[in-house]
Amino acid sequence: MSNQKQQKPTLTGQRFKTRKRDEKERFDPTQFQESIVQGLNQTGPDLEAVAKFLDASGAKLDYRRYAETLFDILVAGGMLAPGGTLSDDVTCTEFCLFKAQEDMETMQAYAQVFHKLIRRYKYLEKGFEEEIKKLLLFLKGFTESERNKLAMLTGILLANGSISSSILGSLFNENLVKEGVSACFAVKLFKSWLSEKDINSVAASLRKVGMDNRLMELFPANKRSCEHFSKYFTDAGLKEISDFARNQQSIGARKELQKELQEQMLRGDPLRDRFQRHTPIFTEI
Repeated sequence: MSNQKQQKPTLTGQRFKTRKRDEKERFDPTQFQESIVQGLNQTGPDLEAVAKFLDASGAKLDYRRYAETLFDILVAGGMLAPGGTLSDDVTCTEFCLFKAQEDMETMQAYAQVFHKLIRRYKYLEKGFEEEIKKLLLFLKGFTESERNKLAMLTGILLANGSISSSILGSLFNENLVKEGVSACFAVKLFKSWLSEKDINSVAASLRKVGMDNRLMELFPANKRSCEHFSKYFTDAGLKEISDFARNQQSIGARKELQKELQEQMLRGDPLRDRFQRHTPIFTEI
């Protein structure tokens, strides 16, 4: 009997205690929102104080879990329901982007708040980009003034590298394009971006994520021409964007021509036939 191993006691109750603890930490954005809104109401319109409050609150509140709620509040004053309207029965704040003055100086100050927050809490970077993509899809639910502020802010954030140009993909949403919302928003965005950086910097950023050849998609299919694009953006005071898009189209046409000529060479087509077939393209380019 002494040689038999005694059975060790098991901690069967420990598992249930863990589950109860996890249950208490259930997803509760409402309580998180109340904490953020209360802090913003106390700081008021002083954006330096707002930045300090957000910096300190990250040590006490779960920013990682409630990133979407945090950014909704900073932009719109409260949690957003699908479509872009504020959720019912939630506490909101007047101290947010959408309630701010519609001018570049104010938008630059707000951009600094977001920039400092993301620099302090790097894990918010991805969530912030996802938030901007979502907000762009909600554009129809916002007022014209709210769209303008969001466009100006987005342009500044693109200029200072806080977000990637890939967020522009949301503007190619069919409903936004069809109603002209995308093109109108893009004008404000590019004006803001070009007030901070030159066209070479903007072009490099667009090329980096493959957006340089997609700008025509800001318009419906029946208006998706170089002529329409050029006139629209030139009339809006953005000749740099117009020239850039035209140049991209010419580069694309040349690449297509080179590809087709290479295929004809591989097939062994006579040299004369190759040039006769593409004379109009050479003339156009």
